Amino acid sequence: MALSSKFLLFCFLLLFISPSIAKTSFRPKALVLPVTKDGSTLQYLTQIKQRTPLVPVKLTLDLGGQFLWVDCEKEYVSSSYTFAPCHSAPCSLANAPYCFECHGIKPRPGCHNNTCNLLPENTINGISFFGGVSMDVASIQSTDGKNPGKVVSVPKLLFGVTGMAGLGRTKISLPSLFSSAFSFKRKFAICLSSSTKANGAVFFGDGPYVMLPGVDVSKSLTYTPLILNPVTTATRTFIDLPSSDYFIEVKSIKINGHVIPMNTSLLSIDKKGFGGTKISTIHPYTVLESSIYEAFIQAFTKELAKVPRVKPVSPFGACFNSTHIGRTRAGPAVPQIDLVLQSSKAVWSIFGANSMVQVKRDVLCLGFVDGGVHPRTSIVIGGHQLEDNLLQFDLGTARLGFSSSLLFRQTTCSNFNFMSNA
Repeated sequence: MALSSKFLLFCFLLLFISPSIAKTSFRPKALVLPVTKDGSTLQYLTQIKQRTPLVPVKLTLDLGGQFLWVDCEKEYVSSSYTFAPCHSAPCSLANAPYCFECHGIKPRPGCHNNTCNLLPENTINGISFFGGVSMDVASIQSTDGKNPGKVVSVPKLLFGVTGMAGLGRTKISLPSLFSSAFSFKRKFAICLSSSTKANGAVFFGDGPYVMLPGVDVSKSLTYTPLILNPVTTATRTFIDLPSSDYFIEVKSIKINGHVIPMNTSLLSIDKKGFGGTKISTIHPYTVLESSIYEAFIQAFTKELAKVPRVKPVSPFGACFNSTHIGRTRAGPAVPQIDLVLQSSKAVWSIFGANSMVQVKRDVLCLGFVDGGVHPRTSIVIGGHQLEDNLLQFDLGTARLGFSSSLLFRQTTCSNFNFMSNA
């Protein structure tokens, strides 16, 4: 069943959830949303039911997004919709100190006088907009970690406007608002499917995270600290706040056990917020600063020297004749890539299913792209490298837990049982 809650609505391109007490006697320990991969855009999509009466709303999943926003311009009709008056508690929670006047236009969802505003951002194209903070009802599925459970209700869920589901490090992202509304731990986990025909999942709350045939992925995670970038990475903001993106500390990169030579200063975040490594569901593939990318490509192709290279297929820089590459349980038999984190025991290993992309029948490409010189972030770990890996984000302890490939455990992220027993 689904959980119902009232969202703070940013009409234009925003969506938040407020910390209101859920109007239900049932207190879920966790929530779950299905996640699908769009084959044309390579973005990850989820869906909630929102408004009165409830209607399904499709949203792009944005791991580092500041909040949930939806487009109130597109026939937004709801008897439970309300806006957040300027200087009210929802505005304070959202760090939205500025008021908005809707001059010469009849008040409607997304346009009210004396409303506080945020700058919802489409992080795919970098375009940001003005959006009024609003509230409405939403319906969310509970879970015990194995199966879906009852649907529950949260009053006054902050949101912005069809749109994007922001999971970032803010007080008004979905993980923070759900945690506050239902009093469970400030944790969430993503498990993205590599298939466009099967659902992955995003879990809000603690584990277990059980995939068929009964594999509790939460019991075998490796942990690394989440690093706070003190400088915002948003395109535009009203006030200076730390980045809502999730950064980790990568100390080095190995290919088949050999460390890639690189300028290691690029792996740290400087005083201006440049550098470091973040995780993103918006970038389809991992993006590397140019000098890192060149060293990475050179080292990888050296380890795969016996396989003929073919003409690169955009956006990739290294492609191979796949008829010369064998198969393993974890995908193509290619050199193992290791992201070495805070110690030699904390290693995020990337195998063929996550490192290679089949672009043609007989062509496999290394699924990493050149991010250019002086990018904002030196390494952005993208969606393809996250697929069939479970990542748990613990906001309370600022810690990331990661599984590496679930294929070695004979399961995938599409193996959560969404068939309700309730």
